Amino acid sequence: MKLKICLNEKVVATREYDEPVCIKDIAEEIQEDHPYRIVCARFERHLKSLNHVLKRGGTLELLDMRDSDGKMCYQASLSLLYSKAVQDVAGSDVTVRINNSLSKGLYTTLKGAAIDEELVSRIEKRMRKLVAAKIPINYRVADRESIMEELKASNRDDILMQFELTPDLETVRLYYIEDCIWAFSDELVPDTGYLDRFELNLYKFGILLRFPHPMDPGSVPPFKEQKILYDAFSEERNWSRVTGIRVASDLNRVILNNEYKDLILLCEALHEKKIAKIAEKIVEEQKQIILIAGPSSSGKTTFANRLCIQLRASGLKPLYLGTDDYFIDRIHTPLGEDGKPDFEGLSALDRDLLNRNLASLMKGEKVDLPSYSFKEGIKEFGKRIIKINPGQPIVIEGLHCLNPMLTEFIPDDVKFRIYISPLTQLNIDMKNRIPTTDARMLRRIVRDAQFRGYSADMTIDIWPKVNRGEDTNIFPFSVYADAFFNSASVYELAVLKRFAKPQLERITDRQPQYAEAQRLLRMLKFFVTIEEDHLIPNNSIVREFIGGSVIV
Repeated sequence: MKLKICLNEKVVATREYDEPVCIKDIAEEIQEDHPYRIVCARFERHLKSLNHVLKRGGTLELLDMRDSDGKMCYQASLSLLYSKAVQDVAGSDVTVRINNSLSKGLYTTLKGAAIDEELVSRIEKRMRKLVAAKIPINYRVADRESIMEELKASNRDDILMQFELTPDLETVRLYYIEDCIWAFSDELVPDTGYLDRFELNLYKFGILLRFPHPMDPGSVPPFKEQKILYDAFSEERNWSRVTGIRVASDLNRVILNNEYKDLILLCEALHEKKIAKIAEKIVEEQKQIILIAGPSSSGKTTFANRLCIQLRASGLKPLYLGTDDYFIDRIHTPLGEDGKPDFEGLSALDRDLLNRNLASLMKGEKVDLPSYSFKEGIKEFGKRIIKINPGQPIVIEGLHCLNPMLTEFIPDDVKFRIYISPLTQLNIDMKNRIPTTDARMLRRIVRDAQFRGYSADMTIDIWPKVNRGEDTNIFPFSVYADAFFNSASVYELAVLKRFAKPQLERITDRQPQYAEAQRLLRMLKFFVTIEEDHLIPNNSIVREFIGGSVIV
């Protein structure tokens, strides 16, 4: 059989084999000339463990952490190793919870153990010992009924509840490191020896499990404080206690019992309360320039308009501006490293005009504001000639709004910066988290299909470029924010599933986006669908993506 072997999409070899061959053996041959650890693979666009045996020819893609599947494989495997070490050091009665991403790692908490430096050191030493031992990570797949019987017999009610309340799960995959067992939906590495890049840090009330970033899979990046994100996740944990929803099975129970009306209204009330508090702070501090930024599909437009309504309720008359109207004419757009126009970079905006307009507005002068024609690729004038009253707030929403260079000629003491992103605390279970970027990608898939004429494969195809732009243009500037708004709704994945699932299922295994579509479909299987969306208020951020909004 003939195999075309790729490494992160680049063809590195073509080889022929007379008999079935294990992917791990091929990976070990290729690894000699590759600096980053190969952790999993795709065969004919189907995700495979390195332990998988190939019996026919085709295209084999070997993956390290620079690939999204490789990244998830490493993180999930490391989470299981961490759980095993905690169990060995602190005892089987201690429960590990993987909470959220933070500071290029995962913020975790332990239920049933007092966390201190000494405990963290012991857990890390145990992890290092397990890595050195190269203990196999085994798994088996079975139908849900037989696995549930096994879980009942072993008193694993924590995992059992997940499957009882998830009817879409037809088969279950259980992974083992010796006596440590957990369910994962993705492939894991063959043994603990693959997991030698990590570090543990005592942080606040938990432990940071840190690992390499996809930009540099060879090393753990230096720790950087992300206080605003920690505070945001802490607020979300409080919201989780209020709603009673922490994992997928909690949400599924509410939906199956037809009790989700109150949950939807409660989530929307929490959002409105938070927006009102931000508006009160703006009024109290007498800020005039309100800058709103966040990654793609954060709900910036809905949030900005709802904030304007709250400011109006305080007696103000905010002016709303979007930075999209300040694009330079398309023929002058700078080129990126790929030789294509870079519409994401700060240099794609006419910052000089924006600063002049803002300064003139603040002086009470009439200003001819631009309207950008995306069809013609030019700014058009004469359509919005505006004059505002002294002190009237100007709300500006856009990709670069937290970057000081965007409004460098406007005094800082009049600015109020808001960072928005959906930071869900809703995980599949205690150890399987839902990455924030996945929630945003599902939002975008739904919105693109509903309103922009883009298929799911087109959205998935551009998503890595979107992420790279966010790493450069948004995330580094979140530290300047005066307030954070978490736009996630704990019920939204159950709503988005109805719209996203058919879009993802249209992607065939002949398309390069197939593996990513299947990964998202596997994640959605853990959620019961909310079939009716009439209970969602028409000013909800969720409406920005599924339709029916009175704001956007």
